[in-house]
Amino acid sequence: MSKRDYYDVLGVERGASENELKKAYRKLAMECHPDRHPDDPAAEERFKQLSEAYSVLSDPDKRGRYDRFGHAGVGGPGGGGPGADFGDLGNFGDLFNDLFGDIFGGGGGRGGSRRGRGQRGADLRYNLEISLDDVLHGCEPRLKIPRMNRCGTCSGSGAAEGSKPSRCGRCEGTGQLVFQQGFFRVNRPCDACGGAGEVISNPCPTCRGAGRVEGQQTIQVKVPPGIDEGARLRVTGEGEAGVAGGPPGDLYVVMVLREHPLFRRESTDLHLEVPVAFVQAALGGEIEVPTLDGKVKLAIPEGTQSGRVLRLRGKGLPPLQPRLDPAQLAKMRGDLYVKVFVEVPTKLNARQRELLEEFAAHSGHEVSPTTKGFVEKLRDLFD
Repeated sequence: MSKRDYYDVLGVERGASENELKKAYRKLAMECHPDRHPDDPAAEERFKQLSEAYSVLSDPDKRGRYDRFGHAGVGGPGGGGPGADFGDLGNFGDLFNDLFGDIFGGGGGRGGSRRGRGQRGADLRYNLEISLDDVLHGCEPRLKIPRMNRCGTCSGSGAAEGSKPSRCGRCEGTGQLVFQQGFFRVNRPCDACGGAGEVISNPCPTCRGAGRVEGQQTIQVKVPPGIDEGARLRVTGEGEAGVAGGPPGDLYVVMVLREHPLFRRESTDLHLEVPVAFVQAALGGEIEVPTLDGKVKLAIPEGTQSGRVLRLRGKGLPPLQPRLDPAQLAKMRGDLYVKVFVEVPTKLNARQRELLEEFAAHSGHEVSPTTKGFVEKLRDLFD
């Protein structure tokens, strides 16, 4: 009986690429694999044809001979006779692993891979509240971290003194049990040792075999100047102790900026609002304003309007540059922006009222540039 053309068997054109061949084979092989049709001889025969065709066409040398001489070039009329090599195809496991490996936990070797008892400890998070002064100068606080520590009695092994964990007899130390039916292979954690590969027959009396005990650790962290809110500092190995002697997790210290009663932060700049008496705003003068470095003098220009913003250079915060020394950071500090608002007196005595009325009489129809601009806008709106 003559053999079907291999390209026809896979349903591809003669110029099909390697990826197209592989894709076509995967699709058809999954549809007619004998494990899906255990009582269907036709499906089994169809699968053999697909495997034979793909074994030839997926090999560049065999494909070249087949394209020139047909079935005779790859083992005679039968094509898949003594000269055919099914080494890459006969094991359907590669195809299964490609398609389903992630679902069933991967296609480990025969008997599975050893997991071992030691498991990495959990990472911890600590929210550290810092002030603007901490951002300016940096700080090195000491933190008390509640966590699971390695048991000092058994050094984390979980076994009592003078004993040690023994190899699990059910999974032979692999930590996994393999269940296979046809080409389906599923690895599951061993129910006898919980996937550890070892069992503890004589547990430590302190940790009861866990290798860990509840405790508290005090550590010191270094917060660099200029750090941002929400930034995380990673402290390697300061998380919870590992399970059964495994490595510890890490500690992540997250910055939370405490609200300041006066200043508002924007990157490296600070913003501040200060009241100014209306006489000072009109005549000009000098006032004291707070900064993170202490009080400084600020000149108020004559005729300052409410809402005007004045700038004090270099009175903000440094950028986050851990490699620079304090002197270099001081030259890179942001600015302090001072927004003034003019205070109008709410209670006037007789003399103050008299003086203001006299001022109003002498002012006549004179208006400030701000008022003039507002009046012009009103005129444009209603005319």
